Amino acid sequence: MKKISILFISLCFVLSCFSQQINYSLSFPNISHHEINIELIATHLKPGHVIARMSRSSPGRYGTHEFGKNIYDVKAWDSKNKPLPLNRIAGDIFGVTQEDGYVKITYTLYANHPDGTYSGVDEVGVHLNPPSAYLWLEGLDTLPVTVKFSLPQNSKWKIATQLKSTKDSNTFEAPDFQYLMDSPVKIGDIIFKEWNEKNRNGGMVHFRLAIETSSPDSLISIFAAKLKRVTEEVSAVFGEFPDYDFNEYTFLASYRPAMFGDGMEHRNSTMIMFPTKFDGNNDINVFAHELFHSWNVKRIRPKSLQPFDFTKSNMSGELWFAEGFTHYYGELIQERTGNISLEKYAAWNIADYLNLIFNTPGAQRYSAVENSREAVFIDVGSGIMDNTTNYPNMFTSYYQYGASIALALDMELRSRFSLSLDNYMRNVWLKFGKPEIPYTIAGLQQVLEELTKDKDFAKDFFAKYIYGNEKFDYHKALTQAGFLLQKKYPGQAWMGNVNLKSKTNLILSKTIMNTPLYKAGLDENDQLVSLDSIIIDKPAQLSEILTRHKPGDIINLVYKHFDVIKTTRVVLDENPELSIVLFENAGLKVTEKELMFRNAWLGSKIPGEKN
Repeated sequence: MKKISILFISLCFVLSCFSQQINYSLSFPNISHHEINIELIATHLKPGHVIARMSRSSPGRYGTHEFGKNIYDVKAWDSKNKPLPLNRIAGDIFGVTQEDGYVKITYTLYANHPDGTYSGVDEVGVHLNPPSAYLWLEGLDTLPVTVKFSLPQNSKWKIATQLKSTKDSNTFEAPDFQYLMDSPVKIGDIIFKEWNEKNRNGGMVHFRLAIETSSPDSLISIFAAKLKRVTEEVSAVFGEFPDYDFNEYTFLASYRPAMFGDGMEHRNSTMIMFPTKFDGNNDINVFAHELFHSWNVKRIRPKSLQPFDFTKSNMSGELWFAEGFTHYYGELIQERTGNISLEKYAAWNIADYLNLIFNTPGAQRYSAVENSREAVFIDVGSGIMDNTTNYPNMFTSYYQYGASIALALDMELRSRFSLSLDNYMRNVWLKFGKPEIPYTIAGLQQVLEELTKDKDFAKDFFAKYIYGNEKFDYHKALTQAGFLLQKKYPGQAWMGNVNLKSKTNLILSKTIMNTPLYKAGLDENDQLVSLDSIIIDKPAQLSEILTRHKPGDIINLVYKHFDVIKTTRVVLDENPELSIVLFENAGLKVTEKELMFRNAWLGSKIPGEKN
């Protein structure tokens, strides 16, 4: 009898938990002025105090954002639709006491910044990033959620999202809070292109391109075919697709002037937007990058970001891997699919991150781990960055920094072990991503040790290039593929890359450490007057003057510092910018061995494809 009573009580508790649910309703009565009316209803709560808050961070971003600044007219109601007293505890935190297990909170969201972090709404469509839009209730993050959209009257708009669809085409579901906040929504005149890919387990993965553009369908079809090739090429790296929730992945894409250029990864989708015209030949790099994230960062997840905390910035020392290795592959996939020429891949992509790690102070002073941790301050955060920080001299992007490490490891694995970075990523996937076990840097090092069966190599590589800031010998490594790394402007006199305001010759950005101008004492807001006794009337004169000199020359510089005329001497350096060219384009002979190495690295990995 006692056992039956306990079972009955347990069953009642379970049923009560399952009946608890969070419901959102969104409507757009003032859409032309970028407002969304949002209603949040929670039922079957324990009577008492409830805390509602807006997020201060968003998945894929690592700095803080004051999303609470965009909501107003916040009100609370009981189950009989009577007002409840609402206490504003902080700028983005509200408290309300309910007595019957029910609370409804209504508010207005101002949404006029459609990018990967914020939301936007106008008469053309709706762009929704959940952390910037939804108030949420503390302590209820495991409850299932429904979201219903009441579209404008006579609207023929379609809805695209990774949320689970229901019988009602305007209502969607999420299993819990974390999934909801990682599920962007696009509403508008959306065109869908769909295809299926076979997974290793024999099942099919459904892909959708949900695109917002005024371009003809024929161009969209051309692009969708390229995108299909990208999905196949990325999956070839890992050997399989992830088990996408609901067995579906959606590319949410918008090409219209109101957009802010951005791309943001999500668990089973990505939100991509460009303020440019769509012509079918648009850059596909961002699509490859964000798709790669559905493995690397959404499932191969650093322990420092698990679970994601929406109340503060989320610091991680692993962004060199999560973002940097993804950056490397996003560009590499472009080359493997033939969407960029070999010459451009070398000159634009590889040269970009090698110039950054060799020619920026952040990469010379700090490790990849240390630069990764700075993301909480620089990743589109809420602070004023231009004048209050010295980041040009303190920070190097973990995207390019990590990509340079990925390139170094790829070259080492290929030359020393007859392996590749693809093998490494596949092993990381199997150890951490597929079972969704959060990783640490020590775990990544262990995978490298297990792959190469060389503990000393793994330890040395991580010590030098990840925990330390030594620089890999890229010149030697790239020659294996018939690539020549060299100075782009050998023998050219240089005093630093400087951004000058036209007509006034005011220095508009911080001078960089160890450059001639920095050593000469000039900095932001100083105004150039004359160089080498020549009055400077326009910025172009600087180049003309420098062509008459060589590295090591010492020339006089007159400048104005807050209306005070100053004179100094500048010791010119050689322009340090690097370039990468193919042997055959540099007049050098490329061997069969070098071509084989190049093809094994950059050729397609899709089974049956000719490289």
